[in-house]
Amino acid sequence: MGFARKRTGGDGKPRYTAYYLDLRGRQRSAGTFATKKDANDAWKAAEANVRAGKQGDPSRGKQTFQTYVLDKWLPHHLLEPGVRSDYEGQIRRRLLPFFGAMKMREIMPEHVRQWVTKMQAEGAKPRTIQYCKTSILNAIFTTALDDEVITIHPSRGVKTPPVPEKARRIITAAEFGRLYDALPSDDFRLLVETDIESGLRWGELTELRVHDLDLATRILTVSRAVVDIPSRERASAGRFLVKNYPKDKEYRRFKLSAQITAKIAAHITAHGLGPDDLLFSYQPPGHPTTRGRRAVDESPGMTEPDENGRRYRHGTLTAYNAAKCRCDHCRGAYATYRASRRAAGRDNPRALRARDTDGHIPADWFRHQVWYPTRDAVGLAGLRVHDLRHAHAS
Repeated sequence: MGFARKRTGGDGKPRYTAYYLDLRGRQRSAGTFATKKDANDAWKAAEANVRAGKQGDPSRGKQTFQTYVLDKWLPHHLLEPGVRSDYEGQIRRRLLPFFGAMKMREIMPEHVRQWVTKMQAEGAKPRTIQYCKTSILNAIFTTALDDEVITIHPSRGVKTPPVPEKARRIITAAEFGRLYDALPSDDFRLLVETDIESGLRWGELTELRVHDLDLATRILTVSRAVVDIPSRERASAGRFLVKNYPKDKEYRRFKLSAQITAKIAAHITAHGLGPDDLLFSYQPPGHPTTRGRRAVDESPGMTEPDENGRRYRHGTLTAYNAAKCRCDHCRGAYATYRASRRAAGRDNPRALRARDTDGHIPADWFRHQVWYPTRDAVGLAGLRVHDLRHAHAS
């Protein structure tokens, strides 16, 4: 039960502070008044708000945006695996520089509009502004309004720059044929063909297991997806997290064609896969991979004079070592020299890079080691793995 406590002000006159208990039983102040009657009325009103489910604590709005978001909202806001680090990155980069020092109760719609203008002036893309405002700011202020930290929703109704829809890239049958033939192995060909045949997302495709496909009826069940967790979110469980639901939170069942089902059945038999094994799994390379270098012209020229006035021809080991030149000519010359030494057995080869994987195929590894080199080699630069899903839908 609340009460009023008498105190003496700086002018020597009596003052009365009203106290009440909040929802957690903690003692809170409802303000200081000139008369005991006003103080009693204040704590009674505050307790009535508590019984109605309201916090009734105006001081909650005094905390800064940074304190509320980083200490209270972000740690306890329910987010999909892998999304939290993206939210935190956008908050620290896009939101805290503008809103961080502001008190929550002082943020108004005009401030959100000013932030939108500032983002535009700094060259942020319309989709980035829309994402930060619609997905992050709206969620922050909605929670703060529900928690009675603020009394209005500052970002509700604030417009962001329009985001034009780009034309989707739909690969043709002839283009897919060239891409398919250029893939480095039969396993990758089957993976890519299954992708375009089924329209699965990458996380659903790489989590498919043998028991998900009924070979007799050709019915494929999509009931899980794997998420590649960013390094700062990983716990002891490892890099990959398997969710027991796909992205749309609903299982899907559909029939595959007879030809792709037959190929998958042959793949299962050839690899001796059991019911719980992944259909497609990461296979470490048998030799170190090397990065290709773009072509350079035939006349490299000379380096700039050093402190002694000496110049060296580009594309030589002398320019690389003495002039510390790192142009494509000099880097290429040094790479060729090192490769020749390794081929002659005079240097130990570089150790194979260990991948942090439990068998799932890392998306970044597949893109850089398989997809990008293949698509560029057949003249399909810019084509994404996800575009196979669009091709299926078309």
